[in-house]
Amino acid sequence: MFRSIIDDIRFQFQTGNTITRLIIVNVAIFLAIILLKLVIMISGGFDHTGLFEHIIQYIFLSQDVLWDAKHPWVIFTHMFTHVGFFHMLFNMLVLFWFGRIAGDLLGDHRMLPLYLYSGLTGALIYLLASPLFYEGSTLHGASGAIMGIVAAAGMTAPDYQMRLLLFGDVKLKYIVFGLLVIYLVSLASLENAGGQMAHFGGAAFGFFYVHMLRQGHDLTKGFRRALSYLKRSPHKPKRTAKRKVPMEIRYKSGSRVHDIKSPPTGNYMDEQERLDYILEKIKRTGFNSLNEEEKKFLDDASQK
Repeated sequence: MFRSIIDDIRFQFQTGNTITRLIIVNVAIFLAIILLKLVIMISGGFDHTGLFEHIIQYIFLSQDVLWDAKHPWVIFTHMFTHVGFFHMLFNMLVLFWFGRIAGDLLGDHRMLPLYLYSGLTGALIYLLASPLFYEGSTLHGASGAIMGIVAAAGMTAPDYQMRLLLFGDVKLKYIVFGLLVIYLVSLASLENAGGQMAHFGGAAFGFFYVHMLRQGHDLTKGFRRALSYLKRSPHKPKRTAKRKVPMEIRYKSGSRVHDIKSPPTGNYMDEQERLDYILEKIKRTGFNSLNEEEKKFLDDASQK
């Protein structure tokens, strides 16, 4: 049974999208932390809590910049680390819901750098605000990184509707706004102030990223180019890549785009024109209103 589960997880990691891989990594690290805590508790003979906290600090981000500089890996490890079950569960559900939307609209290849850059921005805001709000604290959890993806999804398709328990269909822009209000209220009450600042930092990068993408500047291009170079086999000959139309997020004001009932006709020689129409259709009537051909075109465009 366990071997079968491991094989299924391995298959999902190899064939799934970036959001699936991020969820698997976060859950795997959480289980490793829980296993470590259980081993320490079972071993006995010393202060269980003290030893566990001493070990775990080496993957948390500290507000002590000098300590972080001596342990530079914490800049990345903190955004994959959860200690509480419900903290991890809520973050993974939000990552799944919003990551699927952002991945469909912006392209799956942009999700990993967006996650990392948002987490780094959240960490930076946390460190800058630490003298004002908190002392002796640490930062961990994927919330800051995930908020970047949430903000990017809300910025790209603000009128996309999600069905929420007890609320029914709610537009994406109101969900994002509601989350920001909750974080602001928590910050005002100094409840997890460091985490709330990281949330705002991650969201700020998500908004800024989509804004720059609409201007034609993809801030993740350098990361993806470096990752592609690292993946390239030194023994594999280079292939001349065919020219691809870059995916840009734009909403044009002409009647051609806004008239959802009159899609572009012809042979679609301009892929960007068809992409603009599909994104506008999602914005107005939701993803489920697309036909199979449009969904396939959007999926193909997201891979470019």
